Amino acid sequence: MPKLKTHSGAKKRFNLTKSGKVKRAHAYKSHILTKKTTKRTRRLRATAYADQTNVSAIKEMIPYK
Repeated sequence: MPKLKTHSGAKKRFNLTKSGKVKRAHAYKSHILTKKTTKRTRRLRATAYADQTNVSAIKEMIPYK
């Protein structure tokens, strides 16, 4: 069987934990931060986990991670 290609966008955005969960960052943290409250930007810093409905699709995109 040939090797699978890793999705370039997915490899930058997602990581797998030892237990198999998919770790991700929050959106809306890149620019236009002046109008967002300090509390909101601080909460966006924290890591989150991908929803169970998307996990299988993400794992297909990053087969060797």
